[in-house]
Amino acid sequence: MSLICSLSNEVPEQPVLSPVSGCIFEKRLIVKYLHESPIDPVNGQPLIEEQLIDVKVTPLGKPKPPSATSIPAILKTLQDEWDGCMLHSFTLRQQLQTARQELSHVMYQHDAACRVIARLNKEVTAAREALATLKPQAGIAQASHYANEQSMQTAHQGAIADLSQTSLTTAEGMTDEIIQKLQDKASILTQLRKQRGKHVPEGLTTVDEMRSFRCSATHTALHSASSPGLLALDISPKNPSIVLTGGNDRQAVVFNKDSEQVVATLKGHQKKVTHVIHHFDEDIAITASSDASIRVWHIPSAQCLKVLKAHENPITGLSLHPTGDYVLSSSNDTYWALSDLHTGKLITKVQDATSKRGLTCAQFHPDGIIFGVGTQEGVIKIWDLKESNNVADFPGHSGSINSIAFSENGYYLATAADDASIKLWDLRKLKNFKTITLEDRYEIRDLVFDQSGMYLGVAGTDVRVYQAKQWDLLKVFNDHTAIATGIRFGSNANYLASSSVDRSLKFYQQLTQE
Repeated sequence: MSLICSLSNEVPEQPVLSPVSGCIFEKRLIVKYLHESPIDPVNGQPLIEEQLIDVKVTPLGKPKPPSATSIPAILKTLQDEWDGCMLHSFTLRQQLQTARQELSHVMYQHDAACRVIARLNKEVTAAREALATLKPQAGIAQASHYANEQSMQTAHQGAIADLSQTSLTTAEGMTDEIIQKLQDKASILTQLRKQRGKHVPEGLTTVDEMRSFRCSATHTALHSASSPGLLALDISPKNPSIVLTGGNDRQAVVFNKDSEQVVATLKGHQKKVTHVIHHFDEDIAITASSDASIRVWHIPSAQCLKVLKAHENPITGLSLHPTGDYVLSSSNDTYWALSDLHTGKLITKVQDATSKRGLTCAQFHPDGIIFGVGTQEGVIKIWDLKESNNVADFPGHSGSINSIAFSENGYYLATAADDASIKLWDLRKLKNFKTITLEDRYEIRDLVFDQSGMYLGVAGTDVRVYQAKQWDLLKVFNDHTAIATGIRFGSNANYLASSSVDRSLKFYQQLTQE
Protein backbone atom coordinates (compact mmCIF):
# COMPACT_ATOMS: atom_id res chain seq x y z
CA MET A 1 0.00 0.00 0.00
CA SER A 2 1.48 3.38 -0.99
CA LEU A 3 1.53 6.38 1.28
CA ILE A 4 0.07 9.68 0.04
CA CYS A 5 0.94 13.09 1.42
CA SER A 6 -2.16 14.95 2.64
CA LEU A 7 -0.68 18.23 1.44
CA SER A 8 0.64 17.42 -2.03
CA ASN A 9 -1.36 14.29 -2.85
CA GLU A 10 1.97 12.72 -3.93
CA VAL A 11 3.99 9.74 -2.65
CA PRO A 12 6.30 11.24 0.01
CA GLU A 13 10.07 10.72 0.01
CA GLN A 14 10.24 11.07 3.81
CA PRO A 15 6.80 10.22 5.16
CA VAL A 16 5.89 11.35 8.66
CA LEU A 17 2.75 10.76 10.70
CA SER A 18 0.87 13.45 12.60
CA PRO A 19 -0.28 12.04 15.99
CA VAL A 20 -2.94 14.76 16.13
CA SER A 21 -4.84 13.97 12.91
CA GLY A 22 -3.31 10.60 11.99
CA CYS A 23 -2.48 11.84 8.47
CA ILE A 24 0.66 11.22 6.40
CA PHE A 25 2.77 14.19 5.21
CA GLU A 26 5.96 14.78 3.26
CA LYS A 27 8.35 15.80 6.03
CA ARG A 28 9.85 18.79 4.28
CA LEU A 29 6.36 20.14 3.43
CA ILE A 30 4.90 19.73 6.89
CA VAL A 31 8.00 21.20 8.51
CA LYS A 32 7.76 24.30 6.32
CA TYR A 33 4.06 24.53 7.13
CA LEU A 34 4.68 24.24 10.88
CA HIS A 35 7.28 27.00 10.72
CA GLU A 36 4.54 29.33 9.44
CA SER A 37 1.70 28.11 11.70
CA PRO A 38 2.21 25.44 14.41
CA ILE A 39 -1.10 23.64 13.86
CA ASP A 40 -2.12 20.47 12.07
CA PRO A 41 -3.19 21.50 8.54
CA VAL A 42 -6.02 18.98 8.50
CA ASN A 43 -7.90 19.50 11.79
CA GLY A 44 -6.32 22.74 13.06
CA GLN A 45 -5.09 21.25 16.36
CA PRO A 46 -1.73 22.43 17.85
CA LEU A 47 1.25 20.52 16.38
CA ILE A 48 5.02 20.97 16.58
CA GLU A 49 7.82 19.38 14.59
CA GLU A 50 8.97 17.21 17.51
CA GLN A 51 5.61 15.44 17.60
CA LEU A 52 5.95 14.13 14.04
CA ILE A 53 6.56 10.38 13.80
CA ASP A 54 8.82 9.07 11.05
CA VAL A 55 7.33 6.26 9.01
CA LYS A 56 9.84 3.54 8.15
CA VAL A 57 9.79 2.62 4.48
CA THR A 58 12.22 0.88 2.16
CA PRO A 59 15.15 3.33 1.76
CA LEU A 60 15.81 4.71 -1.67
CA GLY A 61 19.23 5.44 -3.05
CA LYS A 62 19.87 9.18 -3.04
CA PRO A 63 21.98 10.92 -5.61
CA LYS A 64 25.11 12.75 -4.70
CA PRO A 65 24.70 16.33 -3.48
CA PRO A 66 24.30 18.59 -6.48
CA SER A 67 26.57 21.46 -7.21
CA ALA A 68 25.23 24.99 -7.57
CA THR A 69 25.60 25.02 -11.33
CA SER A 70 24.40 21.55 -12.15
CA ILE A 71 21.08 20.41 -13.54
CA PRO A 72 20.27 18.62 -10.25
CA ALA A 73 20.66 21.98 -8.49
CA ILE A 74 18.12 23.50 -10.84
CA LEU A 75 15.79 20.56 -10.25
CA LYS A 76 16.20 21.01 -6.50
CA THR A 77 15.27 24.67 -6.84
CA LEU A 78 12.22 23.76 -8.87
CA GLN A 79 11.35 21.15 -6.26
CA ASP A 80 11.44 23.78 -3.53
CA GLU A 81 9.25 26.12 -5.57
CA TRP A 82 6.81 23.29 -6.25
CA ASP A 83 6.69 22.55 -2.52
CA GLY A 84 5.83 26.19 -1.87
CA CYS A 85 3.07 26.07 -4.48
CA MET A 86 1.64 22.95 -2.90
CA LEU A 87 1.58 24.60 0.53
CA HIS A 88 -0.06 27.72 -0.91
CA SER A 89 -2.59 25.66 -2.87
CA PHE A 90 -3.52 23.69 0.24
CA THR A 91 -3.97 26.89 2.23
CA LEU A 92 -6.18 28.35 -0.50
CA ARG A 93 -8.34 25.21 -0.57
CA GLN A 94 -8.82 25.45 3.19
CA GLN A 95 -9.69 29.14 2.99
CA LEU A 96 -12.12 28.51 0.12
CA GLN A 97 -13.93 25.82 2.10
CA THR A 98 -14.15 28.11 5.13
CA ALA A 99 -15.42 30.99 2.97
CA ARG A 100 -18.10 28.75 1.45
CA GLN A 101 -19.33 27.70 4.88
CA GLU A 102 -19.39 31.30 6.12
CA LEU A 103 -21.19 32.47 2.96
CA SER A 104 -23.81 29.76 3.33
CA HIS A 105 -24.40 30.78 6.94
CA VAL A 106 -24.66 34.47 5.99
CA MET A 107 -27.12 33.68 3.18
CA TYR A 108 -29.37 31.79 5.58
CA GLN A 109 -29.23 34.73 7.97
CA HIS A 110 -30.02 37.17 5.14
CA ASP A 111 -33.01 35.11 4.00
CA ALA A 112 -34.37 34.97 7.55
CA ALA A 113 -33.85 38.72 7.95
CA CYS A 114 -35.70 39.43 4.69
CA ARG A 115 -38.65 37.36 5.87
CA VAL A 116 -38.77 39.22 9.17
CA ILE A 117 -38.55 42.59 7.40
CA ALA A 118 -41.36 41.64 4.99
CA ARG A 119 -43.57 40.54 7.86
CA LEU A 120 -42.87 43.73 9.82
CA ASN A 121 -43.55 45.89 6.73
CA LYS A 122 -46.89 44.15 6.25
CA GLU A 123 -47.80 44.70 9.90
CA VAL A 124 -46.76 48.37 9.73
CA THR A 125 -48.85 48.90 6.57
CA ALA A 126 -51.88 47.31 8.19
CA ALA A 127 -51.38 49.40 11.34
CA ARG A 128 -51.12 52.62 9.32
CA GLU A 129 -54.31 51.82 7.43
CA ALA A 130 -56.09 51.05 10.68
CA LEU A 131 -54.80 54.30 12.19
CA ALA A 132 -55.91 56.31 9.14
CA THR A 133 -59.37 54.79 9.45
CA LEU A 134 -59.70 55.16 13.21
CA LYS A 135 -58.30 58.69 13.51
CA PRO A 136 -61.34 60.55 12.06
CA GLN A 137 -63.69 58.18 13.84
CA ALA A 138 -62.00 58.88 17.18
CA GLY A 139 -62.67 62.59 16.81
CA ILE A 140 -66.30 61.99 15.97
CA ALA A 141 -66.76 59.52 18.79
CA GLN A 142 -65.13 61.85 21.32
CA ALA A 143 -67.24 64.81 20.27
CA SER A 144 -70.51 62.95 20.49
CA HIS A 145 -69.70 60.46 23.27
CA TYR A 146 -71.83 61.89 26.04
CA ALA A 147 -74.73 62.90 23.80
CA ASN A 148 -75.01 59.53 22.08
CA GLU A 149 -73.94 57.14 24.84
CA GLN A 150 -77.44 56.02 25.74
CA SER A 151 -78.67 55.74 22.14
CA MET A 152 -75.56 53.78 21.12
CA GLN A 153 -76.08 51.36 23.98
CA THR A 154 -79.69 50.83 22.95
CA ALA A 155 -78.72 50.35 19.31
CA HIS A 156 -76.01 47.89 20.27
CA GLN A 157 -78.44 45.85 22.35
CA GLY A 158 -80.90 45.85 19.46
CA ALA A 159 -78.19 44.63 17.09
CA ILE A 160 -77.31 41.80 19.45
CA ALA A 161 -80.96 40.81 19.69
CA ASP A 162 -81.27 40.84 15.92
CA LEU A 163 -78.13 38.76 15.49
CA SER A 164 -79.59 36.10 17.76
CA GLN A 165 -82.36 35.50 15.23
CA THR A 166 -80.66 32.93 13.03
CA SER A 167 -83.86 31.78 11.34
CA LEU A 168 -85.54 33.64 8.50
CA THR A 169 -88.13 36.28 9.39
CA THR A 170 -91.77 35.39 8.71
CA ALA A 171 -93.58 37.68 6.25
CA GLU A 172 -96.44 39.68 7.76
CA GLY A 173 -98.12 40.57 4.46
CA MET A 174 -99.13 43.80 2.72
CA THR A 175 -101.64 45.65 4.89
CA ASP A 176 -104.14 48.23 3.64
CA GLU A 177 -102.21 50.88 5.53
CA ILE A 178 -98.98 50.07 3.70
CA ILE A 179 -100.72 49.93 0.32
CA GLN A 180 -102.34 53.32 0.92
CA LYS A 181 -99.00 54.76 1.96
CA LEU A 182 -97.38 53.50 -1.23
CA GLN A 183 -100.22 54.87 -3.38
CA ASP A 184 -100.14 58.31 -1.76
CA LYS A 185 -96.39 58.60 -2.23
CA ALA A 186 -96.64 57.51 -5.87
CA SER A 187 -99.28 60.16 -6.60
CA ILE A 188 -97.11 62.91 -5.15
CA LEU A 189 -93.99 61.77 -7.00
CA THR A 190 -95.86 61.49 -10.31
CA GLN A 191 -96.97 65.11 -10.09
CA LEU A 192 -93.51 66.32 -9.11
CA ARG A 193 -91.93 64.39 -11.97
CA LYS A 194 -94.29 65.95 -14.51
CA GLN A 195 -93.38 69.41 -13.24
CA ARG A 196 -89.64 68.71 -13.35
CA GLY A 197 -89.92 67.29 -16.85
CA LYS A 198 -90.99 70.65 -18.26
CA HIS A 199 -87.56 72.25 -17.89
CA VAL A 200 -83.92 71.34 -17.47
CA PRO A 201 -82.73 71.62 -13.84
CA GLU A 202 -80.82 74.81 -13.12
CA GLY A 203 -77.10 74.23 -12.78
CA LEU A 204 -77.14 70.86 -14.56
CA THR A 205 -73.80 69.95 -16.15
CA THR A 206 -73.95 70.51 -19.90
CA VAL A 207 -72.90 68.00 -22.54
CA ASP A 208 -69.73 69.96 -23.35
CA GLU A 209 -68.83 70.16 -19.68
CA MET A 210 -69.36 66.42 -19.31
CA ARG A 211 -66.99 65.79 -22.20
CA SER A 212 -64.30 67.81 -20.39
CA PHE A 213 -64.46 65.73 -17.19
CA ARG A 214 -61.14 64.35 -15.95
CA CYS A 215 -60.12 62.20 -12.99
CA SER A 216 -59.70 64.70 -10.15
CA ALA A 217 -59.01 62.45 -7.14
CA THR A 218 -58.17 58.84 -6.29
CA HIS A 219 -58.48 57.19 -2.88
CA THR A 220 -57.11 53.69 -2.27
CA ALA A 221 -56.87 53.43 1.54
CA LEU A 222 -60.57 53.24 2.42
CA HIS A 223 -60.71 49.47 2.74
CA SER A 224 -58.34 46.78 3.98
CA ALA A 225 -55.33 45.96 1.82
CA SER A 226 -55.48 42.30 2.84
CA SER A 227 -58.84 41.83 1.05
CA PRO A 228 -58.69 44.42 -1.72
CA GLY A 229 -61.57 45.46 -3.93
CA LEU A 230 -64.53 47.87 -3.80
CA LEU A 231 -67.77 46.18 -4.86
CA ALA A 232 -70.51 48.76 -4.24
CA LEU A 233 -70.97 52.53 -4.31
CA ASP A 234 -73.59 55.14 -3.43
CA ILE A 235 -73.77 58.89 -2.84
CA SER A 236 -75.95 60.63 -0.27
CA PRO A 237 -78.75 62.54 -2.07
CA LYS A 238 -79.04 64.87 0.92
CA ASN A 239 -75.31 65.64 1.15
CA PRO A 240 -73.54 64.84 -2.16
CA SER A 241 -70.12 65.10 -0.50
CA ILE A 242 -70.83 61.90 1.47
CA VAL A 243 -69.92 58.69 -0.37
CA LEU A 244 -70.66 55.14 0.79
CA THR A 245 -68.64 52.13 -0.38
CA GLY A 246 -68.76 48.38 0.24
CA GLY A 247 -65.82 46.05 -0.14
CA ASN A 248 -64.36 42.58 -0.22
CA ASP A 249 -63.11 43.15 3.33
CA ARG A 250 -66.69 42.71 4.67
CA GLN A 251 -66.90 46.39 5.60
CA ALA A 252 -68.73 49.49 4.42
CA VAL A 253 -67.04 52.88 4.62
CA VAL A 254 -68.63 56.34 4.78
CA PHE A 255 -66.28 58.88 3.20
CA ASN A 256 -66.41 62.68 2.97
CA LYS A 257 -65.31 63.75 -0.49
CA ASP A 258 -64.63 67.37 0.45
CA SER A 259 -62.62 66.81 3.64
CA GLU A 260 -61.15 63.54 2.31
CA GLN A 261 -61.79 61.89 5.68
CA VAL A 262 -63.45 58.62 6.66
CA VAL A 263 -66.64 59.44 8.56
CA ALA A 264 -67.46 55.90 9.71
CA THR A 265 -66.45 52.29 9.15
CA LEU A 266 -69.35 49.84 9.37
CA LYS A 267 -68.24 46.37 10.50
CA GLY A 268 -70.50 43.37 11.08
CA HIS A 269 -71.02 41.39 7.88
CA GLN A 270 -69.47 37.94 7.73
CA LYS A 271 -68.82 38.04 3.97
CA LYS A 272 -68.15 40.65 1.29
CA VAL A 273 -70.47 43.67 1.05
CA THR A 274 -72.04 43.67 -2.41
CA HIS A 275 -74.65 46.48 -2.23
CA VAL A 276 -74.83 49.77 -0.34
CA ILE A 277 -77.49 52.50 -0.12
CA HIS A 278 -77.31 55.84 1.66
CA HIS A 279 -80.74 56.92 2.90
CA PHE A 280 -81.91 60.04 1.07
CA ASP A 281 -83.26 61.79 4.19
CA GLU A 282 -81.59 60.24 7.26
CA ASP A 283 -78.08 59.43 8.47
CA ILE A 284 -78.70 55.76 7.75
CA ALA A 285 -76.77 53.33 5.57
CA ILE A 286 -78.16 50.06 4.24
CA THR A 287 -75.78 47.28 3.26
CA ALA A 288 -76.28 43.83 1.75
CA SER A 289 -73.81 40.99 1.75
CA SER A 290 -73.06 37.54 0.45
CA ASP A 291 -73.81 36.34 3.98
CA ALA A 292 -77.52 36.63 3.01
CA SER A 293 -78.18 39.49 5.44
CA ILE A 294 -79.15 43.15 5.13
CA ARG A 295 -77.95 45.55 7.81
CA VAL A 296 -79.25 48.99 8.72
CA TRP A 297 -76.64 51.32 10.23
CA HIS A 298 -76.68 54.57 12.18
CA ILE A 299 -73.82 56.43 10.50
CA PRO A 300 -72.80 58.94 13.24
CA SER A 301 -72.33 56.13 15.79
CA ALA A 302 -71.32 53.43 13.25
CA GLN A 303 -73.73 51.08 15.05
CA CYS A 304 -75.93 48.41 13.47
CA LEU A 305 -79.61 49.17 14.14
CA LYS A 306 -81.27 46.22 12.43
CA VAL A 307 -80.34 42.95 10.75
CA LEU A 308 -82.85 41.87 8.09
CA LYS A 309 -82.95 38.13 7.37
CA ALA A 310 -85.21 37.63 4.38
CA HIS A 311 -83.11 35.28 2.24
CA GLU A 312 -81.19 32.05 2.50
CA ASN A 313 -78.69 32.80 -0.27
CA PRO A 314 -76.47 35.82 -1.04
CA ILE A 315 -78.22 39.12 -1.73
CA THR A 316 -78.03 40.12 -5.40
CA GLY A 317 -80.12 43.30 -5.47
CA LEU A 318 -81.00 46.14 -3.09
CA SER A 319 -83.24 49.18 -3.57
CA LEU A 320 -84.78 51.76 -1.22
CA HIS A 321 -88.44 52.70 -1.67
CA PRO A 322 -89.18 56.42 -2.26
CA THR A 323 -90.99 56.58 1.10
CA GLY A 324 -87.69 55.83 2.78
CA ASP A 325 -89.38 53.19 4.96
CA TYR A 326 -89.04 50.00 2.93
CA VAL A 327 -86.20 48.16 1.25
CA LEU A 328 -86.46 45.76 -1.69
CA SER A 329 -84.04 42.85 -1.95
CA SER A 330 -83.44 40.01 -4.38
CA SER A 331 -81.41 36.84 -4.09
CA ASN A 332 -80.25 33.91 -6.15
CA ASP A 333 -82.66 31.83 -4.06
CA THR A 334 -85.30 33.00 -6.68
CA TYR A 335 -87.11 35.21 -4.12
CA TRP A 336 -87.60 38.95 -3.87
CA ALA A 337 -88.59 40.50 -0.54
CA LEU A 338 -89.88 43.77 0.91
CA SER A 339 -88.79 44.64 4.46
CA ASP A 340 -89.57 47.48 6.85
CA LEU A 341 -86.41 49.50 7.35
CA HIS A 342 -87.24 50.78 10.83
CA THR A 343 -88.93 47.79 12.45
CA GLY A 344 -86.84 45.14 10.71
CA LYS A 345 -89.96 43.15 9.87
CA LEU A 346 -90.42 41.23 6.63
CA ILE A 347 -93.55 42.51 4.87
CA THR A 348 -93.73 40.21 1.88
CA LYS A 349 -91.60 37.60 0.15
CA VAL A 350 -92.42 36.24 -3.30
CA GLN A 351 -90.78 33.55 -5.38
CA ASP A 352 -90.27 34.00 -9.10
CA ALA A 353 -91.35 30.54 -10.18
CA THR A 354 -90.16 31.03 -13.77
CA SER A 355 -86.58 31.84 -12.74
CA LYS A 356 -84.84 28.54 -12.15
CA ARG A 357 -81.38 29.91 -11.41
CA GLY A 358 -82.20 32.93 -9.27
CA LEU A 359 -82.56 36.70 -9.45
CA THR A 360 -79.55 38.90 -10.18
CA CYS A 361 -80.64 42.49 -9.43
CA ALA A 362 -83.59 44.60 -8.29
CA GLN A 363 -84.57 48.26 -8.62
CA PHE A 364 -87.61 50.39 -7.69
CA HIS A 365 -89.31 52.59 -10.26
CA PRO A 366 -89.06 56.27 -9.20
CA ASP A 367 -92.76 56.22 -8.22
CA GLY A 368 -92.33 53.11 -6.08
CA ILE A 369 -95.45 51.26 -7.30
CA ILE A 370 -93.60 48.92 -9.64
CA PHE A 371 -90.08 47.53 -9.64
CA GLY A 372 -87.88 45.46 -11.89
CA VAL A 373 -85.75 42.39 -11.25
CA GLY A 374 -83.19 40.72 -13.49
CA THR A 375 -82.79 36.98 -13.93
CA GLN A 376 -79.95 34.70 -14.88
CA GLU A 377 -82.01 33.62 -17.89
CA GLY A 378 -81.62 37.09 -19.42
CA VAL A 379 -85.18 38.32 -18.78
CA ILE A 380 -86.18 41.50 -16.94
CA LYS A 381 -89.42 41.16 -15.00
CA ILE A 382 -91.63 44.05 -13.92
CA TRP A 383 -93.65 43.50 -10.74
CA ASP A 384 -96.58 45.36 -9.19
CA LEU A 385 -95.64 45.93 -5.56
CA LYS A 386 -99.17 46.28 -4.19
CA GLU A 387 -100.50 43.09 -5.77
CA SER A 388 -97.17 41.20 -5.87
CA ASN A 389 -97.92 40.29 -9.49
CA ASN A 390 -95.57 39.97 -12.45
CA VAL A 391 -97.10 42.50 -14.87
CA ALA A 392 -94.54 42.52 -17.72
CA ASP A 393 -91.49 40.69 -19.05
CA PHE A 394 -88.68 42.13 -21.15
CA PRO A 395 -86.79 39.33 -22.96
CA GLY A 396 -84.01 40.02 -25.42
CA HIS A 397 -80.69 39.67 -23.64
CA SER A 398 -78.68 36.52 -24.28
CA GLY A 399 -76.85 36.50 -20.96
CA SER A 400 -77.49 36.91 -17.27
CA ILE A 401 -78.78 40.38 -16.31
CA ASN A 402 -76.12 42.34 -14.39
CA SER A 403 -77.79 45.67 -13.69
CA ILE A 404 -80.98 47.63 -14.32
CA ALA A 405 -81.70 51.35 -13.87
CA PHE A 406 -84.92 53.37 -14.14
CA SER A 407 -84.69 56.89 -15.47
CA GLU A 408 -85.99 59.65 -13.21
CA ASN A 409 -88.45 60.62 -15.96
CA GLY A 410 -90.27 57.36 -15.25
CA TYR A 411 -90.41 56.29 -18.91
CA TYR A 412 -87.07 54.63 -19.61
CA LEU A 413 -85.47 51.48 -18.26
CA ALA A 414 -81.83 50.63 -18.98
CA THR A 415 -80.64 47.04 -18.65
CA ALA A 416 -77.24 45.36 -19.04
CA ALA A 417 -76.25 41.71 -19.32
CA ASP A 418 -73.34 39.37 -19.92
CA ASP A 419 -73.92 39.71 -23.67
CA ALA A 420 -71.99 43.04 -23.65
CA SER A 421 -75.04 45.09 -24.55
CA ILE A 422 -77.21 47.79 -22.99
CA LYS A 423 -80.89 47.81 -23.89
CA LEU A 424 -83.24 50.75 -23.44
CA TRP A 425 -86.92 50.00 -22.87
CA ASP A 426 -89.98 52.25 -23.13
CA LEU A 427 -92.22 51.45 -20.16
CA ARG A 428 -95.22 53.05 -21.86
CA LYS A 429 -95.02 50.83 -24.94
CA LEU A 430 -93.32 47.90 -23.18
CA LYS A 431 -90.76 47.45 -25.93
CA ASN A 432 -87.05 47.81 -26.61
CA PHE A 433 -86.35 50.94 -28.65
CA LYS A 434 -82.53 51.09 -28.50
CA THR A 435 -79.67 48.62 -28.08
CA ILE A 436 -76.11 49.76 -27.43
CA THR A 437 -73.71 47.00 -28.42
CA LEU A 438 -70.31 47.25 -26.77
CA GLU A 439 -66.99 45.61 -27.59
CA ASP A 440 -66.58 41.84 -27.38
CA ARG A 441 -65.87 40.62 -23.83
CA TYR A 442 -66.89 43.99 -22.41
CA GLU A 443 -68.14 43.47 -18.85
CA ILE A 444 -70.89 45.65 -17.37
CA ARG A 445 -71.27 45.77 -13.59
CA ASP A 446 -73.44 48.84 -12.91
CA LEU A 447 -75.84 51.25 -14.61
CA VAL A 448 -77.24 54.51 -13.26
CA PHE A 449 -79.15 57.55 -14.52
CA ASP A 450 -78.39 60.94 -13.01
CA GLN A 451 -81.16 62.69 -11.06
CA SER A 452 -82.29 64.63 -14.12
CA GLY A 453 -82.41 61.59 -16.40
CA MET A 454 -80.15 63.37 -18.89
CA TYR A 455 -77.13 61.09 -18.52
CA LEU A 456 -76.60 57.34 -18.26
CA GLY A 457 -73.48 56.09 -16.48
CA VAL A 458 -71.90 52.69 -17.13
CA ALA A 459 -69.29 50.92 -14.98
CA GLY A 460 -67.46 47.81 -16.09
CA THR A 461 -64.41 47.28 -18.25
CA ASP A 462 -64.17 51.07 -18.17
CA VAL A 463 -66.30 53.98 -16.97
CA ARG A 464 -68.41 55.78 -19.56
CA VAL A 465 -71.24 58.29 -19.86
CA TYR A 466 -74.01 58.41 -22.48
CA GLN A 467 -76.38 61.24 -23.29
CA ALA A 468 -80.00 60.19 -22.80
CA LYS A 469 -82.52 60.41 -25.66
CA GLN A 470 -79.77 60.66 -28.30
CA TRP A 471 -77.79 57.85 -26.54
CA ASP A 472 -74.51 59.28 -27.80
CA LEU A 473 -71.30 58.27 -26.04
CA LEU A 474 -69.96 61.41 -24.36
CA LYS A 475 -66.94 60.27 -22.38
CA VAL A 476 -64.88 57.16 -21.59
CA PHE A 477 -62.63 56.99 -18.52
CA ASN A 478 -59.86 54.36 -18.47
CA ASP A 479 -58.30 55.36 -15.15
CA HIS A 480 -59.10 52.14 -13.28
CA THR A 481 -56.67 49.22 -13.59
CA ALA A 482 -59.37 46.60 -12.99
CA ILE A 483 -63.12 46.14 -13.44
CA ALA A 484 -65.20 49.12 -12.26
CA THR A 485 -67.99 47.91 -9.97
CA GLY A 486 -70.01 51.05 -9.23
CA ILE A 487 -70.85 54.46 -10.68
CA ARG A 488 -72.85 57.40 -9.31
CA PHE A 489 -73.53 61.03 -10.28
CA GLY A 490 -73.21 63.93 -7.89
CA SER A 491 -75.84 66.64 -7.57
CA ASN A 492 -76.72 68.08 -10.99
CA ALA A 493 -74.11 65.69 -12.42
CA ASN A 494 -71.39 68.14 -11.36
CA TYR A 495 -69.11 65.24 -10.58
CA LEU A 496 -68.90 61.50 -11.14
CA ALA A 497 -67.71 58.78 -8.75
CA SER A 498 -66.64 55.22 -9.53
CA SER A 499 -65.43 52.23 -7.52
CA SER A 500 -63.32 49.34 -8.69
CA VAL A 501 -61.80 45.99 -7.82
CA ASP A 502 -58.42 47.78 -7.96
CA ARG A 503 -59.18 49.16 -4.43
CA SER A 504 -59.71 52.70 -5.67
CA LEU A 505 -62.52 55.22 -5.38
CA LYS A 506 -62.18 57.81 -8.14
CA PHE A 507 -63.85 61.18 -8.72
CA TYR A 508 -64.24 62.91 -12.09
CA GLN A 509 -65.10 66.52 -12.78
CA GLN A 510 -63.96 69.62 -14.60
CA LEU A 511 -60.47 70.33 -13.32
CA THR A 512 -60.93 74.05 -13.91
CA GLN A 513 -63.80 74.22 -11.43
CA GLU A 514 -63.04 75.75 -8.06
